[in-house]
Amino acid sequence: MLKPISITRFFILTISILLLNSLSDVHSQGLSPDDVASIETVGAVAMSPDGNSIAYTLSVPRTEDEDIGRNYSELYVVPADGGDPVPVIQKPNSAGSPQWGADGRLYFTTRNTDYHNQVQVYSVNRSGEDFQQHSSAEHGLSSFSWSDNGSFLAYTAMDPVSDERREMEQRGYDMIVAGENQRFMRLWIQPRDGDAEKISPDDLYIWDFSWAPNSRQLAIRVSDEPGADIEQMYTRYAVINRDGSDLNEIMTAPKKKAAMSWSPDGNRLAVLAGRVYSDPLPQRIWVMSSDGTEVDDLTPAGWEGTVESISWQSNRALLFTAVERSSTTLNRMRIDQPDMTRIAGGEDEIFRSISLDERNRTFAASVNTREHPGEVYRGTIQRGELSRITHHNEWLSDRELGEQSSITWPGADGLEMEGILVKPVGYEEGTRYPLAILPHGGPEGISMNGWNTRALYPSQVLANEGYVVFKPNYRGSGGRGTVFASANHRDLGGKEFDDVLLGIESLDDMGLIDPEKVGISGTSYGGYFAAWAATRHSDRFAAGITFAGLSNWISFMGTTDIPHEMSVVHWDLYWFDNPGQNWERSPVAWLNQADTPLLVVHGLADDRVHPEQSIQLHQFLEMKGIPTGLVLYPRQPHGLTERAHQLDFMNRVIEWFDEYVK
Repeated sequence: MLKPISITRFFILTISILLLNSLSDVHSQGLSPDDVASIETVGAVAMSPDGNSIAYTLSVPRTEDEDIGRNYSELYVVPADGGDPVPVIQKPNSAGSPQWGADGRLYFTTRNTDYHNQVQVYSVNRSGEDFQQHSSAEHGLSSFSWSDNGSFLAYTAMDPVSDERREMEQRGYDMIVAGENQRFMRLWIQPRDGDAEKISPDDLYIWDFSWAPNSRQLAIRVSDEPGADIEQMYTRYAVINRDGSDLNEIMTAPKKKAAMSWSPDGNRLAVLAGRVYSDPLPQRIWVMSSDGTEVDDLTPAGWEGTVESISWQSNRALLFTAVERSSTTLNRMRIDQPDMTRIAGGEDEIFRSISLDERNRTFAASVNTREHPGEVYRGTIQRGELSRITHHNEWLSDRELGEQSSITWPGADGLEMEGILVKPVGYEEGTRYPLAILPHGGPEGISMNGWNTRALYPSQVLANEGYVVFKPNYRGSGGRGTVFASANHRDLGGKEFDDVLLGIESLDDMGLIDPEKVGISGTSYGGYFAAWAATRHSDRFAAGITFAGLSNWISFMGTTDIPHEMSVVHWDLYWFDNPGQNWERSPVAWLNQADTPLLVVHGLADDRVHPEQSIQLHQFLEMKGIPTGLVLYPRQPHGLTERAHQLDFMNRVIEWFDEYVK
């Protein structure tokens, strides 16, 4: 027989249960839009030559009370074995490009009006003290690097607007004429105790540079004119003397090109470049003699991966980081035996580059995982071990995240696809949930199995709202080599989108989703996928959201800043060589069969995908009576950089999906 409970004991028991439930609710709180807009992220890292200190930048969002603008970039130094970070530059100031000098000082760029009204190179000791100025570029500078002997500072600086041009503009003659008044990035050399001199030719734009070990030469990446399309497709490598003489161009064939690294003896250059003109990424390892007479592609045959950074371990061996599917690795390869050996990675830690000490024994990296955004990690080359050094965003430990994993499924033609799955917070086995698909852009982008929640891709926010989140790495994605990245050539919106549809069917077969409740939201090429889903495949999707998405391939090619890049490395043809297919693969061509509600969003300062793509799509949707909305964000480029706009977009995603998907 149960004994009766006294009123006092009943009251105490009731309060205890309510308190426990309250604590449980606090512990199980998921990620909100406000949380995402407050996340701090480690960016650039630099290991000191002796391996004892690590400098890093920290992206710090502005608060609601601060002036609108981009995140601050703070600068810190932390002991390599852990400890409290020492602040060097903090908001409202920002710093970038941290580099250690041979003298043990930390060099970086910042704008400090107590010294100069433009961005210059400064330094501090490893305690963050003894602030010194090292450059006086009249109009500021962009990138910089000290020679190996520490005697010469190289930096790039943009041409200023001429006095004549300024005077004409003040008189109202401010016409913008294509090909006129172009400004070039120049290369300057400054002795440590002397004046800087411009050494690059007047007819060359400088994109990158790297000092030779002898401190007498530099490798440079150049083009004949500025422009995003030029930078992506039509740059050349060259070697030039420190005084600007004897410029010798090497690897001049058009293709995507990126980083350069000198061998310790200065006889060779390792570079990252595409295999051919139409390779979507500069993802292959090329080694050439410094005079360009010997050029070899050393990328292992048949290897599915995308190389992202490269350095020399010795005169005969390379170290490189790579993306392999949705994970990252650090690898070693001898140049005379192009078989790679994995040193680190391939598991939970995601890192895109490393910074080595002077003996190539330890390294620092910005590492993110499924549980946290970028933090400073330290690793060893010998053992490949990674250890976490910094702990920003400690409040994240109070947030419950949806379970995240990498999954595979058979795509079109049976080709295996891979992507990221995030289950809802509080997931219950056997329950079918609404699905939110967040396709990456590019299309050569990659959804990584690390921290992948941000304003335009609010994965864990949607998981907290009760959605299964699916981020497919469809054919054409990076991370699986040139062949896979090129597998969508001449078929954009074709089999690559079939891969996504088959992914939905796989999730349905797993019993995870309700196939009648599927939404899709993407940015750029992911925005194209969202618009394509809501029009061409309207019967499969309950709602869509397109941010900076393509809607009309023909008008896009006439307004984007990368018409050659998009045509060559993705379509593998120009639209006027096959106008029928370009129109047939345009979302606006399928409005007569569409009825999926589609929210259309764009930044008004977008040069990559012109806002007209969204304006025309929205207007056509309205004309057809399809539920839609148009949101335009002033000042925003090909993305979202301001807190208020980030919050607004994430909340609109939740509201749109809740109305039309759930």
